[in-house]
Amino acid sequence: MRIYLASRSPRRRELLTQIGVRFDTVAFRDGNRADAETDETPLVAEPVETYVERVARAKAEHGARLVEWRRMVPQPVLAADTTLEFEGEIIGKPLTEAHAASILRRLSGRAHRVLTGVALYVNGHTHFALSVSDVRFRALDDREIRQYVLSGEAMDKAGAYGIQGRAGLFVEHLSGSFSGVMGLPLCETGVLLRRYAGDF
Repeated sequence: MRIYLASRSPRRRELLTQIGVRFDTVAFRDGNRADAETDETPLVAEPVETYVERVARAKAEHGARLVEWRRMVPQPVLAADTTLEFEGEIIGKPLTEAHAASILRRLSGRAHRVLTGVALYVNGHTHFALSVSDVRFRALDDREIRQYVLSGEAMDKAGAYGIQGRAGLFVEHLSGSFSGVMGLPLCETGVLLRRYAGDF
């Protein structure tokens, strides 16, 4: 089995490689030319579970359209979306370094949820799985927050941190999926692939 991964994330590529899935990538445009179909802006009063499912499905389905438009070899399309929920608020990727530091100060010494939705488009149907993890940070001081943000790791990551990097030092407790917090829950992904796309 071979699939398309509709993501630019190097972490998702590493995780698929870890479990032996062969894949090609379908890249979306980003920045000022970003594809409207994959807009990650939350809707007003949208529950976090609804948000992460909507965005993951949109990415998989838009990836499938790109495969068709570009006349690529038909294969299942896998996509994912990771977001963080803190005190009922959806927290995505930081916009600036100052925003990243502000997010980390809010998370310091507190618990939050990380939700990753996985969507698989196969033969005209989109299948979905959700991973939810509870994460608690120890108390962080301003110096280590500043050093972490200056390292560059905080940017382009939901919640302004990557658990697989230096921010692993911040995590006091994790209940759920480590790979899900990274951005692709391997258990749920493997079940989707085996159930709907064959073995790997």
